[in-house]
Amino acid sequence: MAEFTPPLTAADTDNSLDRYLGNTVRELRQKHGLTIAEVADQAGISRGMLSKIENAQTSTSLDTLAKLANALGVSLSTLFRNYNMPAGGAQLVKSGEGMEVVRRGTKRGHTYHLLAYDQGPTKLFEPFLITMDDASEIFPTFEHPGIEFIYMLEGKLEYRHGQYTYLLEPGDSLTFRGDIPHGPEKLIDLPIRFLTIIHYTTTEL
Repeated sequence: MAEFTPPLTAADTDNSLDRYLGNTVRELRQKHGLTIAEVADQAGISRGMLSKIENAQTSTSLDTLAKLANALGVSLSTLFRNYNMPAGGAQLVKSGEGMEVVRRGTKRGHTYHLLAYDQGPTKLFEPFLITMDDASEIFPTFEHPGIEFIYMLEGKLEYRHGQYTYLLEPGDSLTFRGDIPHGPEKLIDLPIRFLTIIHYTTTEL
């Protein structure tokens, strides 16, 4: 039988806000190297009151919070800036730690590093860092659903998409439909590095 979790009451919410404000005031005070006495004197409140605020032992008025914010050198809105902010869950891939993957036709001197993974049951996009340093390699053409975006980081190459080829140099970008045959045509200046992002949607250019 599932455990029943009672809904949050107004008192719970107030306690949560008191804890958040107390922690925020303490962190700002310590960040600026101020003592409780210094901030309390500047804000015109007792040291005991400030200690209680920092330890969530009392609620305080907006007027007192405004005085504390002024004593700490921040706006009143800054005290509430991160309250109830979602926790998030970003995935960080450090430089050089992208998962190396093998795609059809890739050989020596041609590497793909996947920069994001574990996206759940529905894959929305794939970002790759691609490195090429072998001018003799012959590349296959690729076809896949979705839209592909390429951004050149280093080197120079000709890239084919359908009947057209495009000269790509550092700072250039190319966006195209993935279901039309595409791929590197000629490597001109090695080594070559570019970022490519495949976005899997039904939207077409």
